[in-house]
Amino acid sequence: MTRKSMSPTDSTWTGMVPVDDTALALTDTGGPGTPVVYLNGQFATQGYWRRVIAELGTGWRHITYDERARGKSKRSTDYSFEAAVRDVDAVLAARGVDRALVVGWSYGAFVAAHWASRNPDRTVGAVLVDGAQPYDWLDEAMEQRIRKTFKRMNWFMPLLRPTGLTPRMNAEQMANSNIELGMLARERELGPVLDNITVPARYVVASGTSLGSKGDEQERIRASLDAVAARNPNIRISAKVGSNHDAILKKDFPAIAKAVRDVAALDRGAH
Repeated sequence: MTRKSMSPTDSTWTGMVPVDDTALALTDTGGPGTPVVYLNGQFATQGYWRRVIAELGTGWRHITYDERARGKSKRSTDYSFEAAVRDVDAVLAARGVDRALVVGWSYGAFVAAHWASRNPDRTVGAVLVDGAQPYDWLDEAMEQRIRKTFKRMNWFMPLLRPTGLTPRMNAEQMANSNIELGMLARERELGPVLDNITVPARYVVASGTSLGSKGDEQERIRASLDAVAARNPNIRISAKVGSNHDAILKKDFPAIAKAVRDVAALDRGAH
């Protein structure tokens, strides 16, 4: 484990957090501000959040980490969604954090929604960035499409791994993770999770397509949030931004930072 300065504060900690059969690469800026835990896209790394973190500034305690086999984290035998949710608990325990604001993009939004739904007393609130939208997009044809796509990628993924652009997972593991997410996204699965959220939750929604989507598929998925917000007064759509799914953290970080500030302000008002 190492400790070094990576921010204007002198208390930034970087190191490996042992969890189950693996270890997660983590960065914690420390300090007395509200702890914000950033949950990555399915195969993304903690570096994707740098613009959001810079926009929020040093008044917050920023905690980022690479999921299993992503970035600098170690491989595991368990890449399930439940393992990803448990890892949030492991990260908070390792850093001595009792309550946190969770911010998740794409896959990470699902993790954030589930964690907030299960842990209301430990959640300041949640910001869900173009993810955790209840929609039945997975059918047998889509499952085959996913498996075929990752199988095609299998030959060149090892070449990209040293760059950190792809996880240290094989094609089957990556496809299974994607298919599991499709199952979790179904209205009957995700709807009750979102209905159960009792803390302030704000969505920041992208426009246009994402990698692998066709036609207006993404917009139909996003439209499902209207019913979610109508059912649960704790959930609102904070912003619909111009960038697409894949560019939202890079181009619309001010909208994400605003949603974080709004959720934290609501929590302060409630306490």
